[in-house]
Amino acid sequence: MTGARAEAAYSRSLAAFRTPTLGLLHGRQAPFVIAALSMLFSAERPSVPVADAHAEVAEALDELRSAGHDDDDRRIPAGSGREVCRTWAKQGWLVQQIDDDVEVYRLSAHAVEALEITGRTGGGRTRVSNSRVRTLLDAVERLADEAEGDPVKRIARLTAERDALDAEILRVQANGTVPVDDEELYEEAENILHLARELPADFTRVAESLKAMQRDVVAHLRRDERPTGEVLREYLQRAKDVMQSTPEGRAFAGALRLIGDPERIDALAEQLHDLLAHPFARHLDSAQRAEFDAIGRRVELGVEEVLAAQRRASHVITGQVKTHDPLRDRQIDDLLRDVISGLHQWAQTAPSNAMVDPVRSLPLIDLGRLRQTVGDVRPPGAPAPLTDADDVEYLEADSRSWGGPRYAELEAYVAGLGQEFDLGDAFAGVPDDTRRPVDLVGLVEIAHRNGMNETDGLSTVETLRPDGTVRRFAFVSAIARAAEEDDDD
Repeated sequence: MTGARAEAAYSRSLAAFRTPTLGLLHGRQAPFVIAALSMLFSAERPSVPVADAHAEVAEALDELRSAGHDDDDRRIPAGSGREVCRTWAKQGWLVQQIDDDVEVYRLSAHAVEALEITGRTGGGRTRVSNSRVRTLLDAVERLADEAEGDPVKRIARLTAERDALDAEILRVQANGTVPVDDEELYEEAENILHLARELPADFTRVAESLKAMQRDVVAHLRRDERPTGEVLREYLQRAKDVMQSTPEGRAFAGALRLIGDPERIDALAEQLHDLLAHPFARHLDSAQRAEFDAIGRRVELGVEEVLAAQRRASHVITGQVKTHDPLRDRQIDDLLRDVISGLHQWAQTAPSNAMVDPVRSLPLIDLGRLRQTVGDVRPPGAPAPLTDADDVEYLEADSRSWGGPRYAELEAYVAGLGQEFDLGDAFAGVPDDTRRPVDLVGLVEIAHRNGMNETDGLSTVETLRPDGTVRRFAFVSAIARAAEEDDDD
């Protein structure tokens, strides 16, 4: 081995151990982390509310500490459940996000991969079975067939497959039964479980790649100094084709064509459930049976996770593009730099106990009179002067008819009614031009000033408005006097 090869191999190994996956497995408290994460998350529980996760981790810590497992700090972490979960999030093993207005934890792709490695290692023997070898051979054969461009060779291979199928059909028809080897079927089931354990990490890795692409797009957009139209065209197109922007996304898009159909996922779940009823399933333990039955649900949740990440990324990028204003962002950046520069200059000369007056409000700019229309290029001017009062014509009759009570006419009318009179009868006798609703109010005011006494009856009068309409009013009957009462004192 040459020095260059050894150094390259060592560099690759160092890079691998810097990943969160191996960092988790190689950590001092890896057994507890793996145990806690496996209890918190499952195929039916892909996300856990933050408060619930803190409580459950705290409960697990208390149980293990009471059992005496905390004698070595390499085994059980110190601190509360909240502190432990926050540390795991900083290490890249947990991901915080908002689901339906609730803050939740999700396993990162690295944590899913670590759990898969641990489960595969501790899940029993790993053997070179007929099923796994056949899976490998089938994959190689399918790849060779798809890469083959010679139609003659492909037709020859398809003809051989058809002959083999015809021979198998004839053999089944001749025997009437199909021999079943439970040991081989059990190996097939183990191979399916092995393949299914890798799916959650693959789905989570695709979702995280989409989130990373989203953050990259938003960061570049905020630093962009190109015209807004160009930014809109580029990033809206990238948001539309977000699934094709990463290698993981393109791979998932190809897989989605196979498993994205809800009917196919339902059929998969039904097939897995029926397989557990066959005799070979008795070789599976309870954990394997539960894992086997949950494969369909695991696939469905993985697809939903990736599609949700895709929708979230498209929404965030589109919203950022719509609200992005490079000019405003540059102005704010310049303002902040000026403030920081001024603060540094002030700190160099100011004493240590100097007080700083906070800026409680920003100064207001006097804009004056703004232009009212965009198309009017003329500068704003003063309004035209008012016309002289001599040039204005007033309609005396019309303006007075809609005015207040005619007190002079009403007082002259009341003076000729005698010493006492009924208020309702008196109003019925006034001329039409003084029988408006407002004149009724004026007559009541005059009668109240002169003095009046209410009776038990009810008076009803009709008023005539200037436009000719009639309004009826009812009030308590009253006897009024024509003149004010004299004070005998």
